[in-house]
Amino acid sequence: MKIDFSLEKLIFFLSLWSVGCASLNPIILIPGDGGNQLEAKLNRTNAVHYICEKVSDYFNIWLNLELLVPLVIDCWIDNIKLEYNNVTRTTKSPDGVEIRVPGFGGTETVEWLDPSHASSGAYFKDIVNVLVNNGHVRNKTIKGAPYDFRRAPNENQDYFVKLKKLIEETYEENGKAQVILLAHSMGSLMSLYFLNQQSQYWKDTYIKNMVTLAGVWGGSMKAVKVYAIGDDLGSYALRESVLRAEQISSPSLAWLLPSKLYWKPDEVLVETEKKNFTVNDLKEFFYDISFPDGWEMRKDTEPFQLNFKPPGVEVHCLFGVNVNTVERLKYKPRTWLDGYPTLVYGDGDGTVNRRSLEGCLHWRGYQKQKIHATPFDKVDHLQILRDANVLNYIAALINDI
Repeated sequence: MKIDFSLEKLIFFLSLWSVGCASLNPIILIPGDGGNQLEAKLNRTNAVHYICEKVSDYFNIWLNLELLVPLVIDCWIDNIKLEYNNVTRTTKSPDGVEIRVPGFGGTETVEWLDPSHASSGAYFKDIVNVLVNNGHVRNKTIKGAPYDFRRAPNENQDYFVKLKKLIEETYEENGKAQVILLAHSMGSLMSLYFLNQQSQYWKDTYIKNMVTLAGVWGGSMKAVKVYAIGDDLGSYALRESVLRAEQISSPSLAWLLPSKLYWKPDEVLVETEKKNFTVNDLKEFFYDISFPDGWEMRKDTEPFQLNFKPPGVEVHCLFGVNVNTVERLKYKPRTWLDGYPTLVYGDGDGTVNRRSLEGCLHWRGYQKQKIHATPFDKVDHLQILRDANVLNYIAALINDI
């Protein structure tokens, strides 16, 4: 059978494809903390270990599972950590290290944290597959907006300029169809900050709605836990105390500390025999764990957390509940903050406390646009990116044009 690939027919089919795309609201994916790739380039004069490379071209540093193994991880930490300057109130990479964010505008670096597509490095992959199965096209009606998640809004101002331009360009490229912002975790806070910087006219023109997954609206007690003892990223081969050195160097962690808007001033976060620490005692907490820079970063980032104005767009706020989530650190008698505490658990999604996840409910009555809040039972902070019920919700939403 002869197939006719005439130019006229090709143009006809391309026009049908364009019309199909134009009927969809394009979607921009905004990742959370650790939710996109980072690349590093080295030109160092010294290293923490003889096995560490000193000179390299750009390579994937997050997420690179080959670097997250004993001994080699010391090299990784020394390259990806930030150094804080309490005079300029900014951070920088160590001398001889350049970090860049690859793939802005595309989906690849937010679908997969690991360029090799190892299953453990999947991030927005399942959501993008659902969108594609419902008629969307990667890099046309689905865009990604990765950023340096180690930093808070005060050091990400260039990103918000790029994000605004991406939204406007995507709107024009798709027949002036309004854009849906789909954000996860800290990306929800980044989206909120961004929207609060725009005029209502701009939002009414360009934004259809915002879909948030596991939004950390009011901070999380897990941030306190990371400052105290670190986090092992779910790996049995890695020690919390080793990873802590890198984790606490990120100002975004200070941004995610429990908010005074959600935690009462007399509510104990850290309990010890000598003293109890509340949200009003964080300065003493940081000094007692010998990390005063943590308090400086908190002062830099807390204003962005307390400015919790409604976004001025329709919101679909999805989050997991009924998963054990750290509520308090309790140190045993005759131990101090250099010991290992008992973790007291409450409700949440395993990472973010329920009161914070439900923060979007506070906007009801303060904006005319609707706030839809939907809890998903036993769905944890990362599982929400692939849970069947969540994926079905998103599919139904994008088809309801």
